[in-house]
Amino acid sequence: MAIANLESGLGAATMESWGGKVAAFGSNQTVVDKVSPDMMHLIDPHWYQFPPMNPLWHGLLGFTIGVLGFISITGNGMVVYIFTTTKSLKTPSNLLVVNLAFSDFLMMLCMAPPMVINCYYETWVFGPLACELYAGAGSLYGCVSIWTMTMIAFDRYNVIVKGIAAKPMTINGALLRILGIWLFSLAWTLAPLFGWNRYVPEGNMTACGTDYLNKSWLSRSYILIYSIFVYYMPLLLIIYSYFFIVQAVAAHERAMREQAKKMNVASLRSSEAANTSAECKLAKVALMTISLWFMAWTPYLVINYAGVFENASISPLATIWGSVFAKANAVYNPIVYGISHPKYRAALYQKFPSLACQPSPEESGSVASGATTACEEKPSA
Repeated sequence: MAIANLESGLGAATMESWGGKVAAFGSNQTVVDKVSPDMMHLIDPHWYQFPPMNPLWHGLLGFTIGVLGFISITGNGMVVYIFTTTKSLKTPSNLLVVNLAFSDFLMMLCMAPPMVINCYYETWVFGPLACELYAGAGSLYGCVSIWTMTMIAFDRYNVIVKGIAAKPMTINGALLRILGIWLFSLAWTLAPLFGWNRYVPEGNMTACGTDYLNKSWLSRSYILIYSIFVYYMPLLLIIYSYFFIVQAVAAHERAMREQAKKMNVASLRSSEAANTSAECKLAKVALMTISLWFMAWTPYLVINYAGVFENASISPLATIWGSVFAKANAVYNPIVYGISHPKYRAALYQKFPSLACQPSPEESGSVASGATTACEEKPSA
């Protein structure tokens, strides 16, 4: 009888637990209910109007971030390792590529594991300090990535547009640029820790970011000024660089065709033309990477602006997809470089033969093989 009562008690408790989860979606429970007491001062009243999210969303988010984290950490780790251990890839320009991969590596190393754990518990479980550090890390690595891409665009502009007249970037010059990028990004990251805006949990309560719901104009000003210096300014500078790069490439190709026509030959492909073609290939890779960056971070910017200007209701589900898109950016770069850099693929095959990423003979011995070492070749021209 006692066992029967115990079993019926357990069954009732289980049914009550499941019933509670189901009923939550039609009751007065909110997405904030599972937040620990020490985090409550960081929660904006806006989130109290939303019911708890379906646990399936948390499971899907945790699985997605876990997979993206594994791919990013592995891929970017390979990029850093191969570019720093392969002699032919040790050029000033490629230091910027290494910095980009290193930033993306740290992004997912810091972002993915905590989010997977939080998705399991369906709320932030690491406390207020960890929330601030988590959000600060995301801001830092995102800022480093976009400004590194901007410097890559400037380098391509310098080599392609200015040509032989360009002053080649040196190792010290590249290191100085990288140091400047990190210091600039760190300044924007530390500002919320000293009272200009703040870092708070996102609507899904499993990640943290900037407080875009605060009605204070001091807080709003951070979002607006930050977006100018870390989104619009890099975007305009990159557009400027690539506008003149495309112009220069088009003019060069046109001149080559006219010269070939005058000489009554099919084409002209001197060593100088080969170098220019290699530069163009690397420029395309950089342009693709930058395009993916803006595709990834634009949804997050839209969410921030919606909070600042109060022109749309932000739901916890929307913040999930904003986080996923932003963090997925760290996955793209190693894939882009693996596909588009023949010398990188050759080195990858040499160090990891099982990956079978060896370039074709035409690529390894052709113009394209100079794509990642164009700056090394250019000064000697």
